[in-house]
Amino acid sequence: MKWEGERQSDNVEDRRDGGGGGGGGGGPRIGGRGIGVGSIVIALVAGWIFGINPLTVLGLLSGGQGLEAPGSQSAPTPARPPPATDRQAAFVSTVLADTEDVWTSLLAAEGATYRAPKLVLFRDRIPTACGQGAAAMGPFYCPGDQKVYIDLAFFETLKSRLGAPGDFAQAYVIAHEVGHHIQQLIGVSAKVDQMRGRVSEAQMNAVSVRVELQADCLAGVWAHNSQKGKGWLEQGDLEEAMNAASQIGDDTLQRKSQGTVVPDSFTHGSSAQRMAWFQRGLQGGTVAGCNTFDKRAPA
Repeated sequence: MKWEGERQSDNVEDRRDGGGGGGGGGGPRIGGRGIGVGSIVIALVAGWIFGINPLTVLGLLSGGQGLEAPGSQSAPTPARPPPATDRQAAFVSTVLADTEDVWTSLLAAEGATYRAPKLVLFRDRIPTACGQGAAAMGPFYCPGDQKVYIDLAFFETLKSRLGAPGDFAQAYVIAHEVGHHIQQLIGVSAKVDQMRGRVSEAQMNAVSVRVELQADCLAGVWAHNSQKGKGWLEQGDLEEAMNAASQIGDDTLQRKSQGTVVPDSFTHGSSAQRMAWFQRGLQGGTVAGCNTFDKRAPA
C-alpha cells in the first residue's frame, strides 16, 4: 500500500501518555453503545491473546463494572497529535484521512454532510462516553462521543497471534470502525438500540451479526472508492484485507480458543460471511449495496 506522502488527518488524538486513565462504567456495545472488532468473541480469547481474564472483558462488554469502580472520572488531559516521527501513527492518520475524503464525497453525492469521527490512540485502557475501554477488546467505535479507539498494539496481535499481517489488513480494521460511524450517522445504530430488551439474546446476536457485516461491507465501499481515487493499493493488499476478515470471523476465533463453534453465540459473523460482505462492498462501491438487514440479503 503506497501510503507515504499522502495527507494525514487532523482528527487523531494521542492519549498514549497518561491521557486515558480514569474510571468508567460499562464498555463498548452495539447501537447506542460502542461496537468493536474485538467484541464478545475477542473477550473469549482474551486470556489466550493477552493473558487477561476473559470475565473482566466480558463484564465491560455486557455493561458491568469496568476495570475500576464507577464514579466521577478526572478530566482528561488535552489531546495532542501523535509525534511526526511515529510511523505507525502516521499510517493510521493517513488511512483515516482517506476515509474522510471518500465518505465526504459519497455522502455529498446523496445530499448529506459527513461529520468525521475522531480517532483516539491509547494504551491499555481509557474512559469513553460508552464506558471504560480496554485494549483487550480490540479497536472499537463509541457512538456516544463519535470516536474510534485503537491501541496500536492490536496490530501486532493481528499479525502475530491472529495470522493477519499487512498494512492493508490494518487499514481494513480502521475502515470497519469508521463503518460503524457511518451507521451512526445514517441512523442504523439508533434503530438497533431500540431493539435492545425487546428481543431474545439469540435474536440480538443475529442483529449484531448484521451490524458487523454491514460495517465490513462499508469498509469494502471505502476500499473501492479509495482505490479508484488514489490507485495506491499494491499486489496482495486486497488479499491481506480478506485474510483479516477471515481470521476475525466468529467461527475461526471460537475454533482457535475453545475448539468448538457455537453459531447462536456469533456477534460478528463467520469468516465466510465477513469476507463475502467486504467483497460485496469492494465490488459495488455503494452504501445501498450494504443493506445486510434486507431479508433477501445473503446470510
